[in-house]
Amino acid sequence: MALMNRRLRPEIETLFLMSNEAYSFVSSRMVKEVFSLGGNISGLAPPPVEARMRGRFSQIKHKGA
Repeated sequence: MALMNRRLRPEIETLFLMSNEAYSFVSSRMVKEVFSLGGNISGLAPPPVEARMRGRFSQIKHKGA
């Protein structure tokens, strides 16, 4: 978005203000990618979702092996 703003109106500066992570948005795609690479997703998804993802990814690993 900042790059498009610069392209459309280069004389206007874009400023980012980061919110507390409790109020931020994290895409499910990013959570899945972090999880698939072995990253910790606690706090990004509820425990039941994390448990289901563990089961799902273990099935995928076994099918691909």
